[in-house]
Amino acid sequence: MTESIDPITLAVLAGRMEQIADEMDATLFRAAFNPIIAEAHDASHGLYHPTTGDTLVQGKSGLPIFVGVMSFAVKAVIEKAAEHGDLADGDIYIFNDAHLGGTHLNDMRLVRPYFHEGKPFCYLGSVGHWHDLGGAVPGNYNPAATDAFQEAFVLPPVRLAKAGVLQTDIVDILMRNTRLPQSAEGDLNGQLGALDLGVKRLAELLAEYGAETVRAALDALQNRAEMLMRAELEELPNGRWEAEDFLDNDGITDEPLAIRVALEIKDDTMTLDFSGTADRCAGPVNIALPTAVATAYVAIKHIFPALPANAGVMRPINVVIPENSLLSAPFPAPVGGYTETILRMIDVIFAAASQAAPDRVVANAYGTINALSIAGKRKNGQPWVMFSFYGGGHGGSLESDGLNHGNAPISTATIPPMEILEAAYPVMFRQWSLRPDSAGAGMHRGGMGAIYEIEVLEGGGATAFLFGERGRFAPKGVAGGGAASLNVFSYEQADGWHHPPMVSKMVGMKLKQGQAVRLETPGGGGYGSASDRDPTAVAQDVAMGLVSPENATAAYGPAWTETRE
Repeated sequence: MTESIDPITLAVLAGRMEQIADEMDATLFRAAFNPIIAEAHDASHGLYHPTTGDTLVQGKSGLPIFVGVMSFAVKAVIEKAAEHGDLADGDIYIFNDAHLGGTHLNDMRLVRPYFHEGKPFCYLGSVGHWHDLGGAVPGNYNPAATDAFQEAFVLPPVRLAKAGVLQTDIVDILMRNTRLPQSAEGDLNGQLGALDLGVKRLAELLAEYGAETVRAALDALQNRAEMLMRAELEELPNGRWEAEDFLDNDGITDEPLAIRVALEIKDDTMTLDFSGTADRCAGPVNIALPTAVATAYVAIKHIFPALPANAGVMRPINVVIPENSLLSAPFPAPVGGYTETILRMIDVIFAAASQAAPDRVVANAYGTINALSIAGKRKNGQPWVMFSFYGGGHGGSLESDGLNHGNAPISTATIPPMEILEAAYPVMFRQWSLRPDSAGAGMHRGGMGAIYEIEVLEGGGATAFLFGERGRFAPKGVAGGGAASLNVFSYEQADGWHHPPMVSKMVGMKLKQGQAVRLETPGGGGYGSASDRDPTAVAQDVAMGLVSPENATAAYGPAWTETRE
């Protein structure tokens, strides 16, 4: 049946199934209570195989990192349902255990089987970043955590609904383990609504085309993704290329942690071998194995952007992750800072790939989400928690300069708008601007980082927590491009401005009313030799205030001055 489906029907069904996931995304974005989902779109939905859990379809608006990790989440639910032995139509499982489903404990996963003629036809998955789930630090980015229990409340896969009946005791447990129950309940209801819509749209699709045709389309889409991936690999040279980069520290011990990869291409297959990466560490920059595998997928999708988003893409890719390493830490190792580690994984994959195919990759992006939590109590005693992530410059490429002030390449999320954050929390942004001289030089320079300065307005003051990276190891250029600036964090006290002892991580910064924190984020690395940059482009950067005259001359020489009118 897979081979007999005609190309037009396949294209129509591919679009219809992707639209189901897109509608689920949109439903949650509009219904969620917390800005990280509603504004930043830190969520995802998809359809998954009924026996393997492999990704079949994912929406365009969801985070790419969730494509791979949600397949592990669905597999965990399939195994749990097999233990129970009574999976029913209308069952919904919920959990946040990152060692089973990837990423970190803020990402709450809901998995629901879709039944057709008494059997699971596929699974629908919904994942979204909840604002707070207990733990030692509001917002749950705890750079001093030494186990998962210090990060957040850990929920294994449990049935939230049985045959369509919501288990309110599970909801009660969840709401008791968050500082912001109203936000959590709103996000939960939004995810349940998205799953309901997905079930409705799938029923309509199967009624119109029939289950066998839809199943054949899903099989064909995965097979074609594999075929396209193999064809792409065959266009690249055979060989082995290595790269390494470092994390500043693990938040506990102030020592760098290496991430190393060897990328090998042999005909129509690729191996990504991370042997030589640092061992599991004490602090929360560890990641679980599902997250590491999913990160490899995200990097591959960046290198081969035209390929479809399903499990077939990864069939020709062998990912080697050493046991008990930084990239495969077992429970209950802390993994709350997973974003920083997967960004460095992507950086080293790009660096290795640039040696084989420099035209297919970009230089390093800014490489840290700078997870910043500021928490306090309002005058009426109600707690508030402002958690957000922040942008920086993307790397230059063969075709153009890097994007100024973009979001991290692990996601399609957006940075929450300043107006939304100021309206929701008692803070004021003194500054939100591009950071001059923050990009790496090159034929195509990197994008500019940003400067954020955030003042506390509430009389009771607040406490701030930072989980960042790139404070000691700058984003690198490729193909001869220069490195970008380092990440710089400052916080204001009565005697002036201070920096964290561990550069990019700190807990418990006490801020009085009128005091502020400041982030100066890195730019992106440069692409190609700076001597090949058009002097007119350098002059334009100087005129716009993106590059100072002194740095322009130091990086590109004096020729740019001759282009000024």
